[in-house]
Amino acid sequence: MALKFLRRNWSKASRLGRKRKNKQVWRSPKGRHSKTRGERKGYPAIVKIGYKQDVTTSGLIKEKTPILVNNVKDLLKLGKNEIAILGNVGMKKKLEIAKFAKEKKIQISNLNVEKLLKKSEKKQKFKSEQKKATLTKKETKAEEKKEAKEAKQEAKEEKKAEDKK
Repeated sequence: MALKFLRRNWSKASRLGRKRKNKQVWRSPKGRHSKTRGERKGYPAIVKIGYKQDVTTSGLIKEKTPILVNNVKDLLKLGKNEIAILGNVGMKKKLEIAKFAKEKKIQISNLNVEKLLKKSEKKQKFKSEQKKATLTKKETKAEEKKEAKEAKQEAKEEKKAEDKK
C-alpha cells in the first residue's frame, strides 16, 4: 500500500481531518519553523518525486483493472483480470448486483457482499415479524370489539326481558 500523505496535525484538529475523511488532504507545509517542511525525523513525510507507483501497478486494485458497475449487465461484461467498483446505486439494485456477484463469484472492491446480504435478510425477517405482530394485534382488537358488542346486545336483551315482566 502506498504512503498516505496528510497534513501535519490532522489527528489533532477537526478542521484538518480528525474523524472527517473529506478534510484529510495534503497541503504543503509553508511555515517558517515547520518541522515537516524541514524534513525532521519523526514528522510526516513530504510529497516528493520517487513515491509514485510503478506504471505496471498504478491504478490497479488487487492486481486487477477496476471497472465501474451500475447494473447486472455491466457485471456480465467483466473479464478475468477486471474487478468491479459499484457505482452510485440504490439499495434495490445494490442487492440484485450483490446476489448475482455471489452466484458468479465476482469480486466487488467497495462492497462487502456477504455482510450486505446478511443485513438485508435480517431486515426482512424483522419486517415480517413486525407485520405478523401488527396483524395479530389488529385481530385481537377486532375480537375484543366483537365481544364488547355481543356483551352490549346481551345486556339490552336482558333489560328488555326484565321490562316485559
